[in-house]
Amino acid sequence: MRTLPKTYGLIAAVFTPLDSQGRLVLDGIEEYASFLEADGVQGVFVAGTTGESLSLRTEERKALAAAWVESAKGRLRVMVHVGHNCLDEAQELAEHAQAVGADAVSAMPPCFFRPADLEDLTAWCAAIAQAAPQSPFYYYHIPSMTGASFPMIEFIGRAVEKIPNFAGIKFTHEDLAEYQACLRWGQGALDILFGRDELLLSALRVGALGAVGSTYNFAAPLYQAIIQAYRQGDFPQAERLQQEACRIIDLCRASGGHVLAAFKSLMDWVGVPCGPFRPPVRNLTPQQQQHLRQVLAGTCSIHWWQQRKNRSLVRGKKAD
Repeated sequence: MRTLPKTYGLIAAVFTPLDSQGRLVLDGIEEYASFLEADGVQGVFVAGTTGESLSLRTEERKALAAAWVESAKGRLRVMVHVGHNCLDEAQELAEHAQAVGADAVSAMPPCFFRPADLEDLTAWCAAIAQAAPQSPFYYYHIPSMTGASFPMIEFIGRAVEKIPNFAGIKFTHEDLAEYQACLRWGQGALDILFGRDELLLSALRVGALGAVGSTYNFAAPLYQAIIQAYRQGDFPQAERLQQEACRIIDLCRASGGHVLAAFKSLMDWVGVPCGPFRPPVRNLTPQQQQHLRQVLAGTCSIHWWQQRKNRSLVRGKKAD
């Protein structure tokens, strides 16, 4: 088991910048990193679900990881997702992430031929982690996408024995009782990151210290306000702000495109354009994007919209 300083605060599950034709664009990543740093984000999770990992070629993922390390190293913690349906490819990505200086690697299980049980899952993760033995390894638990739904508290017991560089879990699931059990394992020895933005306040209540999420890319000030209100004991304010975060997510879900494509479209609004999602994800039409922005501008509080508006104007972008 690899002991790491715990992650405190927000990790942005970053989008993969693409041009209008869906081609990888790397020259804006330094500015993207600066934007997140200015918002108080602590790190980035590169090429995960939000980052379209399985829609990218291996060479694209390597280039993306290297660009993020170069742009963010020393300012933001860089965690690189290396999961793949092909074990050889996952190992190659892990080896590369370590070589370019990523702070940690993470992997979800394969989602086509899935592990049959915890033994298979642990062996799969161990083989990937072994390819980057000096890098802390985080298992990426997201059963809604992978279909691999195993008790994480039992996985931890196996992982600490079989994976020397095992550091924790990116826990993207709604089972807060299981999440709390993972947090408490070994008297809090592991770094268990929470991955459901709409349940952040609930996770804080059971002991969460760090969280990884998509909406932290563009609405980090709102979530920072939730954390601050909770820590100050202002629970009604924390609850109100969490409800606002849920409202933003609900509006994106109702936008007419995929919710992640709606999130990604908002990056252009805040001055960090990231382009469209690759197929088969449905992108929003220009009309749908405009409607979403108008609705959000009339809904959001000072904690998100006004700061975003001010930042856009400072950066030479005209906010709607």
